[in-house]
Amino acid sequence: MAASAGHLRPGRYLALFALIVIVLYALVFLTGNHKPTPKLGIDLQGGTRVTLTARTPDGGQPTRESLNQARQIIERRVNGIGVGGTEVLLDGNNVVITVPGEQGDQAKNLGKTAKLGFRKVVSSATQPVVPPQTPPPPATGTPTSGAPASSAPSSKPPASSSAPPTAGGGGGAAPAPQQNTTPAAPSSSTPPPPASTPAPAPSAPSDGSVDAKTAQEIQAAKALRQNPQLIGADGQPNQELVSQAMAALTCAPNVKDPLEGNDDPKLPLVACGDHDTYKYLMEPEFLPGTEIADSTSGFDQQRGQWVVNLSFKSEGTKIWADFTSKNTGQQAAFVLDTQVVSAPNIQVAIVDGNTQITGKFTQSEAKDLSDILKYGSLPLSFASSDATTVSATLGLASLQAGLIAGGIGLLVVFVYCLFYYRLLGVLTILSLALSGALVFAVLVLLGRWIGYTLDLAGVAGLIIAIGITADSFVIYFERLKDEIREGRTFRSAVPRGWVRARRTILASDAVSFLAAAILYVIAVGDVQGFAFTLGMSTVLDLVVVYLVTHPLVAMVSTSKNAFLSNPRNLGLGAVQQLGSQRKKSTTVGRANVKEA
Repeated sequence: MAASAGHLRPGRYLALFALIVIVLYALVFLTGNHKPTPKLGIDLQGGTRVTLTARTPDGGQPTRESLNQARQIIERRVNGIGVGGTEVLLDGNNVVITVPGEQGDQAKNLGKTAKLGFRKVVSSATQPVVPPQTPPPPATGTPTSGAPASSAPSSKPPASSSAPPTAGGGGGAAPAPQQNTTPAAPSSSTPPPPASTPAPAPSAPSDGSVDAKTAQEIQAAKALRQNPQLIGADGQPNQELVSQAMAALTCAPNVKDPLEGNDDPKLPLVACGDHDTYKYLMEPEFLPGTEIADSTSGFDQQRGQWVVNLSFKSEGTKIWADFTSKNTGQQAAFVLDTQVVSAPNIQVAIVDGNTQITGKFTQSEAKDLSDILKYGSLPLSFASSDATTVSATLGLASLQAGLIAGGIGLLVVFVYCLFYYRLLGVLTILSLALSGALVFAVLVLLGRWIGYTLDLAGVAGLIIAIGITADSFVIYFERLKDEIREGRTFRSAVPRGWVRARRTILASDAVSFLAAAILYVIAVGDVQGFAFTLGMSTVLDLVVVYLVTHPLVAMVSTSKNAFLSNPRNLGLGAVQQLGSQRKKSTTVGRANVKEA
């Protein structure tokens, strides 16, 4: 049996709602940055979002542990940029990096595996792979002693060419203008495949997804360029296999290496280097990049170029000192993500654990490489599957458009409610305003507590939620009309109409919430933002209807104010007149039956 409006005690419900709002806004102003501003997505405030897709050599699913480790390393790299408000999140096999504002360009390079290794160059297995289209670098470097030019291709210094460093500078590895320091130089440089030689499928750019095609390309490239027989037991290169590997390798700026970040450090390697103009044959890795203790970037006054300074850990210092002592006059290649960034000649033994990487870096390139090496290499290789940059101006315009759309939606609902329900419409407007205040506070707090960002899709969910909330009011008011049509007064119709309406409201909101929950689970990206705000607003709609709308209607129904209790002012005049007529006809009918 429904309780009467008088037993509802509306003041308690309204007081409870007021307490909830006070607590929420106290948290808004007393926690975080103390500002009532929700966290906005890049499509509303501008910024850069990069989606990185994990790749594995066998095409299998990467483990959750390796994905979490990669996320943590990328997060440290992002924090190293020094831009506030950055986010690194896992989305399936993807790592999503979001950098707000105008400083997100560096985020596009944060997905580099940064797998650095040190390998010995077997021979002068370098050759130009593209016709020289730019003037050769000026011959400012001093040729390394004992390295006479043996062929035209190797007579030009590569990208790392410069004057040899002074002794004791901590970087005794000097770039090699000519690279013919081993006996096998003529044989390894004789194969003449030029850059225009068509490259087979393994050198085609990969789409970066973990699929059979990617795995096949990685395995095909590894079979050719990391064949254990590339170097014989005597340390000499197998000329036929080396020629095949180099012919299969295309070194060009716009050609992605399918083996990038997936090379086996225990096997020899054929790779590009010197800004894609040379190819190298190298021994297995003798020093991993994990032995790097620190890295910094700086300008080398002697070389006149930007360099990356490395310092090794204790074990790395011993390995590097031993290698440089035994291989003076030989080349050591610094291999980063299967790309040779520098291959200098070892002039003196380096025993202090410091060295330099050179490679014609710009200031920003040197800093980016230094930061990436400082925070460690990723356990997986990643390909950038999506990169979106939104300017702050466009973001502001999108935000304004969303606010205008929401304002128009609210205005239409207000006009309809005032025209059709009159004073009940005023209660609807008040309930919507309180609902908006509740949603806003929750959005601000969710942005601080779980990092939720409001984007355009989320704004769309909020706008649709206006209709869901208004629909709950319409259901309630129409139930009131049904009760009044049956001849009841407004006061007696409120509790009975509420009992019937709340079941319908609960069922309707349950369906909406279930749809939003399913959409959130199966969707990704922006669609999740839409589903989240829609589901959240649906739940808060129930709070407002139960704690605000129904108590306010009950207060009006028991009011002794003639204006408020007049059904005509509540949009119920015609319905009440119809109910009176039905009640009167029913009474007359009963009287006639009794009389008969």
